[in-house]
Amino acid sequence: MSGTSADGVDVALVQIKGRGIQCRLELLAHHHVPYLRKVRKHVLESMNAVASVAELSRLNFYLGELYADCVEEALQKSGFECELVGCHGQTIYHQGTAAPFLGRDIACTWQIGEGAVLASRLGVPVVSDFRPADMAAGGKGAPLVPYLDYVLFRHERLGRIVQNIGGIANLTAIPPGSGSEEVTAFDTGPGNMVIDAVAQKLFNRPFDSNGKLAAKGKPLANVTHDILKQPFFLQQPPRTAGREEFGREFLADFLRRCGKADKHDVIATATAVTALSIGQAVRRFVLYREGAKRGPAATFREFIVSGGGTKNQTLMSMLVTDLAELDLRLRTTDAIGIPSEAKEAVAFALLAYQTWHRTASNVPSATGAKRPAILGKISYA
Repeated sequence: MSGTSADGVDVALVQIKGRGIQCRLELLAHHHVPYLRKVRKHVLESMNAVASVAELSRLNFYLGELYADCVEEALQKSGFECELVGCHGQTIYHQGTAAPFLGRDIACTWQIGEGAVLASRLGVPVVSDFRPADMAAGGKGAPLVPYLDYVLFRHERLGRIVQNIGGIANLTAIPPGSGSEEVTAFDTGPGNMVIDAVAQKLFNRPFDSNGKLAAKGKPLANVTHDILKQPFFLQQPPRTAGREEFGREFLADFLRRCGKADKHDVIATATAVTALSIGQAVRRFVLYREGAKRGPAATFREFIVSGGGTKNQTLMSMLVTDLAELDLRLRTTDAIGIPSEAKEAVAFALLAYQTWHRTASNVPSATGAKRPAILGKISYA
């Protein structure tokens, strides 16, 4: 897995048994490989339409080689062998909502990292390019992690909200005793993406380690208030986001709104946008959504967080403060044996496993698809 933050590659070695939602999985090992600065530069340029078609093609095959290196390194360090690889790839463009193009309404997505290269290098089948099948079925192609959330966290008596904070933040709400058709899942807004961009722009650092920079500042309440009134944050689910919503143009507008404020206040404000957009989404679209018959005390009791954002103590503190009144027990996926930063890689291992067994693994209530779909394409060794 390499996410929207484009900070590197996460490899999860997962043992899976059984079929469908009754399957059982165990994380055996997790390995992270940061992108070299020159690689990250090319990835970000590809997202911002700076790269040429030739460079995009080269990057696709380069990432296939790089992902194979990462898997080989993970296997060597752990002593395990693998039978199947799931590769999400690097998203360079995602447009979940159809728009006119050459006389047709087109929704589209593009993840690169050539699966055939991985399969040839590793000698095992590779499942990649997961999102198009959901989009072909009328969905937005995201979020796809809710399938893992449902497999791991469904409970007969306990409602759970599972929040991932990667480059983009997304949640899965699983009512007690529910079938997958009752699951609500959507992108809440930026996760680490805007925080990282501000850290790079104002502090020349790749990210705000442990939230130490934001801890020295105070959020600009007028800025967060105005941003959270923008159309994306008020849009009903299903909804999905990426750099198209919270990338270069959003950053420029955000910095303009902050004006000449102290740079620590600016990064504190970016951190608050992430925390408060999560809280707003939980209240507006999960706990108190229009037509909901049950209040939070009767349905949702746990708020489980994963992703790199869990390492940002300032962000987590803001989130705890904002959610305090909702009587939700907050914990991370580390408590169940899945490190927060490994969860998305685990998810695509599971999706690959289900694809290999010809089992649908999108959650239509989350993506907006008209039907369940078997995700991904298989490259054989």
